[in-house]
Amino acid sequence: MDIPAGTMPNELLRLQRMHNGQKTVPTFSATEMTRRQDGLRGILEVERLDAAILTSYHNINYYSDFLFCYFGRKYAFVVTPAKITSVSAGIDAGQPYRRTFGDNITYTDWRRDNYFHALQTLLPQARRIGLEFDHVNLDLFRQFQDAFPGVEFVDIGQRTMWQRTIKSAEEIALIKEGARTADLGGEAVRAAIAEGVGEHEVALASTQAMVRHIAATFPHAELMDTWTWFQSGINTDGAHNPVTSRRLQKGDILSLNCFPMIAGYYTALERTLFLDHASDAHLRIWNINCDVHRRGLEILRPGRRCGDIAAELNEIYRSHGLLGYRSFGYGHSFGVLCHYYGREAGVELREDVDTVLVPGMVVSMEPMLTLPDGMAGAGGYREHDILVMTEDGAENITGFPFGPEHNIVPG
Repeated sequence: MDIPAGTMPNELLRLQRMHNGQKTVPTFSATEMTRRQDGLRGILEVERLDAAILTSYHNINYYSDFLFCYFGRKYAFVVTPAKITSVSAGIDAGQPYRRTFGDNITYTDWRRDNYFHALQTLLPQARRIGLEFDHVNLDLFRQFQDAFPGVEFVDIGQRTMWQRTIKSAEEIALIKEGARTADLGGEAVRAAIAEGVGEHEVALASTQAMVRHIAATFPHAELMDTWTWFQSGINTDGAHNPVTSRRLQKGDILSLNCFPMIAGYYTALERTLFLDHASDAHLRIWNINCDVHRRGLEILRPGRRCGDIAAELNEIYRSHGLLGYRSFGYGHSFGVLCHYYGREAGVELREDVDTVLVPGMVVSMEPMLTLPDGMAGAGGYREHDILVMTEDGAENITGFPFGPEHNIVPG
């Protein structure tokens, strides 16, 4: 049932077609979205599936161009060999339809099981359905079993992840714009740093600069989720530490972390800085971490195995007696991900990952050391660049400089 804009149904319907307004200008071309959906249908064929029900932020966004807001309600993207449909909550009205590359059906809150009623309506004859086992928790899986008795559920989470790891030309173009936006956020951070300024004020300046740039560059995009973590002093010890109201002091170690979000695509810029001056002990650790970063940028190339890259960089830290202070892996894949969703775990620069890098992957180099409070050179040191794997090497799309010669901000 199509509901005209501004009207309500005269009965408590379980499902609605809230096709309110016209489709928005999409993030990607029809050719690009069809390529993705054809790839998903290829998974259906290989796994002999009647349909796939995608439930994660990243896969719904990747295959439909619709990024939902969870807020306690379930969403889905249903794909069969003949039809594609997003399933959204009535609270969102027509926005999911306008954003979906495909059809949309809305379920209401009038009954508790309307979400599954929508799925049953779309898949009345399905006997073998693909789900993302890495996203569906036990409670949700039991609800799927109750809604589809006798149906066999098959994991497609890994297959979709591998499909997402190879970026198209359109994806790479958007990711490059994201990296450029992050550089602008970094410049705003530098300009806002001063003695006595709160971390939150520096972060706000960066986030506002990035959001305004995204709005100007992508006038049809939804502006959501761009953020900045700016940390100082002891707050630099963790890569994901929230912003606080701590006031900056001369001699502080600082961590710049700019994260523009464009249509679900996350990019990042991370840099170590100091306010006014850095002690000799701090400069020693900072320079070592920069040496690791430079070497990582040199060896991050197609044909290299992720675990081998991590092992080689470990040796630099080990030679300085610092390997035990390394905080996490050396980098990861970029694409449809954020601080609360998505991960292409098959492409992470860790010792236990055997993946060989290939052209079309987009991977970060981001070594980090954390020395505890009270130790000479205490603090968290982190540099971060994004590289696109090409046919003949790698393209670094991060422009903001790193190292002591650039990032000691005058007091």
